[in-house]
Amino acid sequence: MPESVSLELGGRTLTIETGELARQASGSAFVRYGDTCILAAATASANPREGIDFFPLTCDYEERMYAAGKIPGGFIKREGRPSEKATLTARLIDRPIRPLFPDGFRNDVHIICTVLSVDPEVDPDVVAMIGAGAALAVSDIPFDFNVAAVRVGIVDGEYVVNPAKSQMDASTLDMIMAGTSDAVMMVEGGAKEISEDQFLGAVAFGHERIKEIIRVINELARRAGKPKRAFKLFLPSPSLRRFVDEMFGAEISRAMRVTGKADRQRAFDLITRDEAKRRIVGHPLEHELRPLLEDPKNQEFDKCVKAREEDELRVMVVDEGIRPDGRRLNEIRPITCRTTIVPRTHGSGLFTRGETQIFTAATLGSISDEQRIDGLGPQTFKRYMHHYNFPPYSVGETRPMRGPGRREIGHGHLAERALVPLLPPADQFPYTLRLVSETFESNGSSSMGSVCASTLALMDAGVPLPKHVGGIAMGLILKDGRPGILSDIQGLEDALGEMDFKVAGTVDGITAVQMDIKVQGITIDIMRRAMEQARDGRLFIIGKLRETIAQPRRGLSAFAPRMYVLEINPEKIKDVIGPGGKVINKIVADTGVKIDIENDGRVFIAAPDGESGEKAKKIVEDLVRDVEVGAVYTGVVKRIMNFGAFVQILPGKEGLVHISQLAEHRVNRVEDEVNLGDTLTVKVREIDSQGRVNLSRVLTGENSHSK
Repeated sequence: MPESVSLELGGRTLTIETGELARQASGSAFVRYGDTCILAAATASANPREGIDFFPLTCDYEERMYAAGKIPGGFIKREGRPSEKATLTARLIDRPIRPLFPDGFRNDVHIICTVLSVDPEVDPDVVAMIGAGAALAVSDIPFDFNVAAVRVGIVDGEYVVNPAKSQMDASTLDMIMAGTSDAVMMVEGGAKEISEDQFLGAVAFGHERIKEIIRVINELARRAGKPKRAFKLFLPSPSLRRFVDEMFGAEISRAMRVTGKADRQRAFDLITRDEAKRRIVGHPLEHELRPLLEDPKNQEFDKCVKAREEDELRVMVVDEGIRPDGRRLNEIRPITCRTTIVPRTHGSGLFTRGETQIFTAATLGSISDEQRIDGLGPQTFKRYMHHYNFPPYSVGETRPMRGPGRREIGHGHLAERALVPLLPPADQFPYTLRLVSETFESNGSSSMGSVCASTLALMDAGVPLPKHVGGIAMGLILKDGRPGILSDIQGLEDALGEMDFKVAGTVDGITAVQMDIKVQGITIDIMRRAMEQARDGRLFIIGKLRETIAQPRRGLSAFAPRMYVLEINPEKIKDVIGPGGKVINKIVADTGVKIDIENDGRVFIAAPDGESGEKAKKIVEDLVRDVEVGAVYTGVVKRIMNFGAFVQILPGKEGLVHISQLAEHRVNRVEDEVNLGDTLTVKVREIDSQGRVNLSRVLTGENSHSK
């Protein structure tokens, strides 16, 4: 029979049901929060996947446009590839649960969260994360630590759980966090320069709400959960582990202390399966272990070597206070920075920290270059986009180049979040901004390197950033409960350590965070120490950025478009566009500019140079300018009649100079005074009740007619 549990959370009712929908999955949960509804299904394969040395977990977040009462656009009226939002949400579901499965678990697990209904005030991402945790809790899949998630905001100085979308504009924090009853497993968010204490307070506040959700998930699992199945775990042989420690322990210890990444890898490459087979000859365990070493599909030897590497790293960091590259725990690798790396980009920056090197190019575009977001919420536009690329050569590898994966999308999103709070508003800097970070070399925290390189590129482009934004990645090594907190972690420390904690911000506060925990037991006290150490590192890095470029360039690149913004009466938009776009198309053809007009009357002109921009600006101003009685204009004779000449004084606006107003003396024929195409200076005498403009000629020496 279906079972459900409910909880009041953030002013709404959270309801989790199981037993009615998706009953053939290993476990499923239907979650409703407000009017947002998610179906989460978790399924495990019956048999383990052969020949792999990793846990094959797949998490998918499926957006359905019907959930928002929409029909997909385009020719193919069905959902296609996942949106960026869907990709980022799938990562959020994956990251906190992956470390909590048993070691050695090799059965495929697939978690699918499908959005069935969307409340405009409730983002489905956190609801999906709760659904994934609940589906695992009631399933027969081995998963001992139930997980839940919340969003935390700070509105009017108060922490708010799962703030409504309408509250987020006023919030100085947008943070998603997930965890178990005992520990925080994942944090992801952006902020408007909040302090470390505010961030830690938000984590503590959010964890208490997570515990409340887990209590009702536990109750649902007690009432409707399936008995956990017995699964085979592929754990390395204890005897093989002892053999590796005995035969290769000293070599692993020496290799771990080689400072250069490439040299260290070459030292590790000498520790091979073939060498192990040579050394096992005559060993007391030869009969037991040789089959493991002879089987090419068996990965136990490599796992034993990695386990020994982890132990050695714990000894070095916690007991000896040193790191594989010889640094102290809080020491940052050497940093070099440059700007204006290439000539034709609008701005560029190169940030090198140790063996991590990021190049970022900034491009300025017009308002029409904004990215349109067609998702489950209202249609929105992004004027700032950050894209991150990670080619295989950056880590000395070869592999096929494909489109951006989840990691690339996630890193770009994190760097984007870090910089958004410092960008000038559109009314002060009316440009669309696209930054692309290319990873030229990577050995740890290329995403935070992207933040730093992007600050350089933006300032090099003349974007008026008020402050520098820097980023640093922190790590954690635990040994017997004792922590070693690492500043500016490299790839090896990330792979073997217990925490990857990225913090970006200015000298005044945090703008973005991302934390992933691989073990249980990270306390708020450890996080506080990590935050304090991260702030010291961030300020050091910002100092290096300041030494390179202290403030944004005064002028834009010669290759960047010039933007002009006009505000016109919305009723006059039709005068600028013209019938069938005739007028605006002619302006574009004559000047080479790009024009975008908003419904509120704002006109954005993007020009390749100042001259064409000023020309287009004047044309638009003239098109919407009202003719004033008593004003003097210089116009062109467009038509000649027996009774006078019609002069165009503004685009689309003509007035009549009566024959009696062409000269001080009597004029018998209009053609005696003016010809078609002549330029005349005229004054507006009157505008009659029918809107007709009557002019008189202003006679001066330089404006007199000459045939």
